[in-house]
Amino acid sequence: MQDDLIVSLDRALRTLAGTAHASRALPAANVADAPLSPEDRRDAAGLMRVNHTGEVCAQALYAAQALVARDAETRRKFSAAAREEEEHLAWTQARLAELHDRVSLLNPLWYAGSFAIGVAAGLAGDRINLGFVVETERQVEEHLTGHLSRLPANDGRSRAIVAQMRDDEARHGAAAQAAGAAELPAPVKGMMRIAASVMKTLAYRI
Repeated sequence: MQDDLIVSLDRALRTLAGTAHASRALPAANVADAPLSPEDRRDAAGLMRVNHTGEVCAQALYAAQALVARDAETRRKFSAAAREEEEHLAWTQARLAELHDRVSLLNPLWYAGSFAIGVAAGLAGDRINLGFVVETERQVEEHLTGHLSRLPANDGRSRAIVAQMRDDEARHGAAAQAAGAAELPAPVKGMMRIAASVMKTLAYRI
């Protein structure tokens, strides 16, 4: 447990310090960076900031769920998913830099809140833990699809990143479902949507 706590602390510090590393190439590596109007650039940056914050939350959730999971294989799956989500963190941060914008100033708050939620989900048992992943990834996939419709039409670099992230999130959710996830009660799903809506609204601006 002590080693797991150290790993969790290290992940938190790296996430909030902006030192995420991606082993896969940036999905937009071969996509030309088209010029954007000031309005389109601000909108794209706001959406990518929301996506970056979502990945900060994902790091916290997976770290917490891995920490309290009862089954060793479940812990391994959460840790592997966290490493892949770290790539999303690096990709969105890189795109924000290209857009000459910043990450959310509230990221420490998002991380702490998401870690607490992850611990609560994990303590409810591994099947609930996995069910939380399934529902989280389902909602993330929906909002990424929405971002693809909202991003400026000529912002091919942001679109390439978001499309790859959406594919990865769908795969994570399917893996958790196959591992024996329990279906969450409707009120829990609704609360998750409300929390996500608050985060998206604030992170777009702050």
